[in-house]
Amino acid sequence: MGVTGPIRVVVAKPGLDGHDRGAKVIARALRDAGMEVIYTGLHQTPEQIVDTAIQEDADAIGLSILSGAHNTLFAKVMELLRERDAADIKVFGGGIIPEEDIPPLKAQGVAAIFTPGATTTSIVEWVNANVRQPAEA
Repeated sequence: MGVTGPIRVVVAKPGLDGHDRGAKVIARALRDAGMEVIYTGLHQTPEQIVDTAIQEDADAIGLSILSGAHNTLFAKVMELLRERDAADIKVFGGGIIPEEDIPPLKAQGVAAIFTPGATTTSIVEWVNANVRQPAEA
């Protein structure tokens, strides 16, 4: 595709969830692994997240959801990406997400879900293996 530079990831906290420590830890781990990270802050709407991802030419969106609204919020982000012809942006997420909710989320197009206990190393490795590879220096 001719895309160069580091992988660009938008890390977002959609909805009313007010706890962002995990999102900040993931953002820092991705940054420390050489990725460009755009952290959107708390209380973002799906529209704001998708707008940011498109404006920032992101390769991926990482959603952190602890509020229990994961089914609604992931679905809306995926829908908006399709509507905006940006379905090539990979979406992954983490938080308090019951195991039985993971298959339906993946069926909607969410590429990966990381539940409590996932290591930052495993998330960085997944992003490196599954999102656009950075250009060789």
